[in-house]
Amino acid sequence: MEQMNFVPVLLGSDINVYGMARSFHEAYGLHSVAIGKGRLGATSNSRIVTVEVVEPRIEEDEVFCQTLIDFAGRYAKETPLLLVSCGDNYTKLLARNQETLKPYYKFACVGEELLMRLSMKESFYALCDQYGFAYPKTTTVTVNNYEGFEVPFPFPVVIKPSNSVAYWNCHFPHKKKVFVAETKEEFEEIVKAIYGSSYQDHLIVQEYIPGDDSHMRVMNCYCGKDGKVRLIALGQALLEEHSPEGIGSYAAIVPTEDRQLARQMKAFLEDIGYVGFANFDFKLDSRDGQYKLFEMNPRQGRSSFFVTAAGHNLAKYLVEDVLLDKPQDCVIATGETLWTLIPTYIIFEYVKDPELREKARQLIRKRKLCKSLWYVKDWSFKRWVYFHKNQASYFKKYARYFGNKSLRD
Repeated sequence: MEQMNFVPVLLGSDINVYGMARSFHEAYGLHSVAIGKGRLGATSNSRIVTVEVVEPRIEEDEVFCQTLIDFAGRYAKETPLLLVSCGDNYTKLLARNQETLKPYYKFACVGEELLMRLSMKESFYALCDQYGFAYPKTTTVTVNNYEGFEVPFPFPVVIKPSNSVAYWNCHFPHKKKVFVAETKEEFEEIVKAIYGSSYQDHLIVQEYIPGDDSHMRVMNCYCGKDGKVRLIALGQALLEEHSPEGIGSYAAIVPTEDRQLARQMKAFLEDIGYVGFANFDFKLDSRDGQYKLFEMNPRQGRSSFFVTAAGHNLAKYLVEDVLLDKPQDCVIATGETLWTLIPTYIIFEYVKDPELREKARQLIRKRKLCKSLWYVKDWSFKRWVYFHKNQASYFKKYARYFGNKSLRD
């Protein structure tokens, strides 16, 4: 453990925040502070991270800046404050306001113009075409054209919101984070239900890439202030979450490698001048053997602690770049670990591939099992109760929702 004097300031309060706090604690023994719009169980009653400020209006630019400036005033000017966004909206806020915050914080953040190009589906897929990334066939539905809309590719199709914030705040029966419609009739039913709520923004409709959860891949990258890629780490999903609010979020991952994909991603990120953490979702299409790129998130993902667990501490890459100005060649991560948010019993119950189940067993036997929320140095009775309640909830969720991405409970 290295000794350094700085304060990690994390934006958010979810499992991603906890994973970054644990990375900072493992690398430097430091306690992190968090600022967000609410408090969540993952960061409650913790010895390694404290949610110091809760501001319900923090997603307003003026409030965001004033909240962070006021918080910085608690510390002496010579104390480095390392600001880390752990959510898409926080990254957008930081990108828009980074000049205002530079006198108070150290951080690595993509520019606003580039971030908007990467955030908008149309411009992002144009970049995919330019740099040779395959992606699912995609179209857009609006509140003005959804009645009688003809999907221009075969069913089944995936339906998801383009505005995740607005969608999060809407309500309708059988709401899910992502839907899969098997037929035209089901598609019409789902879209009608969504637009019958307060959500009135665009919907993204994509072809369904066949294959179970284990066909999913997640790539985490870190790009330095100089625009050079410092880290590329690829993981294979064993399972995703299947609850309505969690569909598409990774629940269990093992690290894997694909050097060609890593080289392609490195060239892409460096050519566009990206800075900071980036997270990519792919699915391996068994029909043509290609990785289909779904989306890019301008941050580390909620599952990104699998990278730290495999021996490539995410916090160190950030610190060595932003605080130490330490040059570093690109590392294509290797390492063995079974990272999971769920009980291992569920992995063996629901993973279909016998080779993947055996791989999981071997990693457990080698004591290479990592659960983000199970951290001995952050243990207390309250954390123990929270952890076991959290784990028990997954048995009910998988039994009730596994494989259900339709408009039913």
